Amino acid sequence: METLIEQDRVRRSDIDAVVVKTIATVLTSFGFEEGDRRELRADFQHLRRWRRSVEQAQSYTFKAVITVIATGFLGAVWLGIKATLGK
Repeated sequence: METLIEQDRVRRSDIDAVVVKTIATVLTSFGFEEGDRRELRADFQHLRRWRRSVEQAQSYTFKAVITVIATGFLGAVWLGIKATLGK
């Protein structure tokens, strides 16, 4: 039984080593050096902040467009009522 447990540990450590090496290879192929983890993390944090600010700007733009349309519609209704009552 102990032999099976030891074999399982060896397999898991081999798998972990292969996974770490594969990830390092992929990141290196994308231009990220293995020692630049802090920079990589900072880059991803910057991208997340950028994405959130763009999403917030889109939300504000949508609200502004809806407000302009509603204001224009209410202004047209008001002018119609005013013209009808003025005759």
